[in-house]
Amino acid sequence: MRREPHENVATVLVDPALLRDLELELMELDLWVWPVRTAPICVDGPRTAFQVRRRLVESKQGAWDCAANWIPVWISFGERWHSSEDPLPWSAHRALWDALDAHADQVRFQRRLGGVAPLVAPVERRAG
Repeated sequence: MRREPHENVATVLVDPALLRDLELELMELDLWVWPVRTAPICVDGPRTAFQVRRRLVESKQGAWDCAANWIPVWISFGERWHSSEDPLPWSAHRALWDALDAHADQVRFQRRLGGVAPLVAPVERRAG
């Protein structure tokens, strides 16, 4: 049995006041921010965003209540971090965790990656 194509992402709750600046900062590292609400892989983005946020906040049993209205995003790794079929290098993980740690008051995340269907920007789809 073959595994469906997927993309490794970090799921992060971001304070809305930080979102734009964080996105620009991560772009410089070839890390891409995808708000779950508008992600191209979500059929019902608002519902998926609600469910992701709720699951993350509730799993921390009160520790993340400050993030109850924050924006859930997926952060993916750009081409710079991929080399053929090799797994993501640890330097990619480190770059992401360090960038997020720099904004500890305005982000909530767990140091692990999940898998989602490949996130492809509309421009990339037309070019391919």
